[in-house]
Amino acid sequence: MKTRSFLGIASVIFLFAFLTGCAGTPVRDTVKVDMKLPVGAVEGNQFTGARFPFKVSAPANWKIAMEYPKFMLDLGYHKEGLEESEVFIFNSQTQSNLQIDFTPAGRYATFDQQKMETLVDSVTGEVADEVREHFGKDVRITNGPTEPVNLKGIPFAAKKYSTFQIKGQTREQGWIYAFTEPYQIFILYLVMEKEGVDDRKAIKEILESFEYIPAGKK
Repeated sequence: MKTRSFLGIASVIFLFAFLTGCAGTPVRDTVKVDMKLPVGAVEGNQFTGARFPFKVSAPANWKIAMEYPKFMLDLGYHKEGLEESEVFIFNSQTQSNLQIDFTPAGRYATFDQQKMETLVDSVTGEVADEVREHFGKDVRITNGPTEPVNLKGIPFAAKKYSTFQIKGQTREQGWIYAFTEPYQIFILYLVMEKEGVDDRKAIKEILESFEYIPAGKK
C-alpha cells in the first residue's frame, strides 16, 4: 500500500477501515472516479472540486492550490502521499498547512461515528513513533482528545491531534477522518506556532468553510 500522507497516518486509517468492512453483503456499488476530470478550480480564495464534489476556502494571508508547496517535504511529508491529495491550503510565512484527500469507500465498508473516532484514536501511537523517528526519540508528545467534527454535508467525522516541540517551536499535527456516501475523506493539518500569528484560528475557519456538495445540489 502506498503511503498516502504525513508519516503514513491516513494509510493506516484506510487499512483499518478496509479490514473492518470486507465481508458480508455489499452496501454500495463499486465507486468509479473519472480521472479524466480536472481536480477542480481555484478562484480567488476558494477551491471548487470537479473530480470530487466539495468546496473549501482559504483565510486571509493563506494560499490555496492543487499542488503541494515544496516546503512540506522538508516538514516530514511524503511526496507520494502529497501527490494524492486534491487540494492544499497553506500559510507561506509560517508553513502551517492543511490538505484534503478523497477516496472511494469499498463495497463492504460500513461507517458510524464511533468507528470514525475509534480509527483516528487507533493511530495515535503510530503518529508518536513516526514523529520520534523523524525528529528524535526524545521528542515529548502531548495527545489531544478524540472528538467529533462538524463538516457541512458530512454525517460522520472525527479528529485527533498531537503537539510537540522541534527546536523550541510548538507544532500541532492533526488528522481528521470523515465519511459521506460514498467517500472516505482524509484531512490532515499542521500548525507551526509563531508568536503573533493565530494559525489554529485559520485552520478552524478552513474547516468551517468546507462543504460536501452531493450530486444535484448547487
